[in-house]
Amino acid sequence: METKTMAKGNQTTVTEFILLGFTEHQEIQVVLFVLFLAIYVATLVGNIGIITLIWITPSLHYPMYFFLSHLAFLDLSYSSAITPKMLANFLAEKKTISFAGCIAQMYLFASFADAECLLLAAMAYDRYMAICNPLLYPVLMSHKVCVWLVAGSYLTGSMSSLMHTYFAFRLPFCNSNVINHFFCDIPPLLALSCSNTHFNEILLFALCGFIQTSTFVFILISYACILCSILRIHSTKGRHKAFSTCTSHLMAVALYYGTLLFTYLRPSSSYALDTDKIISVFYTVIFPMLNPLIYTLRNGEVKDTLSKILRSPCKRFRML
Repeated sequence: METKTMAKGNQTTVTEFILLGFTEHQEIQVVLFVLFLAIYVATLVGNIGIITLIWITPSLHYPMYFFLSHLAFLDLSYSSAITPKMLANFLAEKKTISFAGCIAQMYLFASFADAECLLLAAMAYDRYMAICNPLLYPVLMSHKVCVWLVAGSYLTGSMSSLMHTYFAFRLPFCNSNVINHFFCDIPPLLALSCSNTHFNEILLFALCGFIQTSTFVFILISYACILCSILRIHSTKGRHKAFSTCTSHLMAVALYYGTLLFTYLRPSSSYALDTDKIISVFYTVIFPMLNPLIYTLRNGEVKDTLSKILRSPCKRFRML
């Protein structure tokens, strides 16, 4: 397979990368193109739909749905950082990505993925305050507080991603430019370097470990407190309503963190790039499509609002 490099002294500097993707069989690539295109279209429609629904519906203008609209934006963003290039490579004869394009893809994905971890923790805090401190909830979760939590998620995710990307692309890639993956992720990129990547592995484990593990533990503690509060509610209807506001978030957390923790919080000696490639599909392509379904199907208020909007054109059509 042809590589494109630029001479620099006795070494060669990589100017583009080749993404191996999933398979070299053209027939399978066409099938995968159709499948992932359908998933990506569903991701766009679902997440843009949730954002639009929340912003045009006054009854949904409170913290839980403010966070949900930003979760949909993050799902849409990190999926869009990866999927279009993956779809193009399914049909391309030469499956390359430029050096600058690889930097941009890694930075955007890592930034949005880390921000999503922090946003999921903010959503858990919101549910904790709503259920455990309902009288203080309007004060403690004011719009200003929500904006700061969301802004902090974006800023922290961006700074963490900047560090990963900066130190990853300072490494020399003189052995190969073939990435055994469908996008520029950190572990397969480190595998290409001809220098010692011990610092990068420590950085990956430390930063990802801190953000992913701390937010995951925070979410677990928040829901342990929520569960204790729910069990003290005497009304069955009250317990059901409290549970219903939390189950969607818990499902999203379980799906997202399960794959992220497995992928990034392991020693480099246990990396199996072919296995990681399959697992990466879930949190980069499939989960961004599932989140709108989870929050729509499990949330009565969103379903009621959506059904009212969909019924309105039907009523007007029948009147005509």
